[in-house]
Amino acid sequence: MTDQGGAPIWRLPPRWVRRVVLAPLVVLLALVVLPVGVLLAAFVGAVMTWLLPGRLRLVRAVWMAVFYLYWDAVALVVAFALWVGSGFGWQLRAPALQRAHYVFAARMLDVLFWQVRWTLRLRIVVEDADLGHLLEGRPVVVASRHAGPGDSFILVHALLTRFDREPRIVLKDTLQWDPAIDVLLNRLPTQFVTPRSARPAAGPGMSDLVGDLARGLDHDDALLIFPEGGNVTPRRRLGRIEALRRAGRTELAAQAEQMAHVMAPHAGGLLSALDAAPQAGVVFVAHTGLDRLVTVADIWRELPMDKEIVMKGWSVQPDDVPRTTTDQEAWLFDHWRRIDEWIADRRS
Repeated sequence: MTDQGGAPIWRLPPRWVRRVVLAPLVVLLALVVLPVGVLLAAFVGAVMTWLLPGRLRLVRAVWMAVFYLYWDAVALVVAFALWVGSGFGWQLRAPALQRAHYVFAARMLDVLFWQVRWTLRLRIVVEDADLGHLLEGRPVVVASRHAGPGDSFILVHALLTRFDREPRIVLKDTLQWDPAIDVLLNRLPTQFVTPRSARPAAGPGMSDLVGDLARGLDHDDALLIFPEGGNVTPRRRLGRIEALRRAGRTELAAQAEQMAHVMAPHAGGLLSALDAAPQAGVVFVAHTGLDRLVTVADIWRELPMDKEIVMKGWSVQPDDVPRTTTDQEAWLFDHWRRIDEWIADRRS
C-alpha cells in the first residue's frame, strides 16, 4: 500500500499471512499457555499486585489478556469448523451460513461480556430498551459516538442480542490484526476502511465503501457507523473544528466548538448510507462511562473499573430523514448536539 504521494505505508500484513501465520499462532499460543502460562502469570501477578498499588490490578489485567487469548482461539477453531462445514468455503455466503455466523458471534460476545462484568466490574445499561421496536420490520442505520475502548463490541452485542439485528459494520482496517475479528467479520457484511492519509489516491473513498455496504439492507439488518471516525481526544476535536473552518464551513465549525464532549461528525459515510438505503430508519446512539479512558495509562489507573456504561438512542423514521445534502448535514449536527447535551447531563 502507498500513501497519496506514492510512499509505501505498511498497515497490515497480506491476508494469506494473517490466515496462515497469525491465526494458527494464536491457537498455538493458547495451547502453550494452558499448561504453563496461566500458573506462571497468576503467581507473578499475585506477587506484583502485592508490591504495586491497586485492587488486584495486575492480576485482573493478566487474567483478561489470557482469557482473550483463549476467546480468540476458540473463535478461530469454530470458524474453521464452519468453513469446513460450508464445503471448504464454497457456501460461506449462503443465508444459512451467514445466520450461523451471526448466532456464533452473539454467543461469543455473551461469553466475553460475562467475563468483563466479572473481572472488570462493568455494568451496561440501555435507556429506552424498547427502542428497537420503534423501527421493527425495517432496516436501520445506527450512527454512534466513538469513545472509549471496546464501544464497538458493546454496540454489536446489543444489536445482536437485545434487538435481534444482523449488523453490518464499518471499522478501521487495523482491527484485522486480531485474527478472530479478521476471520469472522470478513465472512459477514463488513467494511474495513483505511484512513485517507494511508489510502491509495486511486482507491475508493470511505463514503463510497459505506454506500456499497448499505445497499440491500433488509428488514432485520442494521448498518453500524461511527461518524466521528475515531475516539474523541482534545487534539482531534480541535483539528476537526479547524478543518471545517478551512473548508469554509464556519457555521458548522461554530456548532462544533459548542460541543464539548464529542467531535464534529463526518457526514459523508452516513449520507452515502442513507442515499443507498432510503427505506432505512436511523438510530443515533450516545453512551458514557468509558469516554475518559483514552490511553493505556488511563485504563490501568481505572482497574478494576467499577463503571456503569449507559447507552441512549434516538430513532428517526425514514420519512423524517431530510433528503438534500445541506439539510442532512444540519440534521446530523443537530442530533450530535443532542448527544453532547445528554453526555453533559449524565456527567453532571
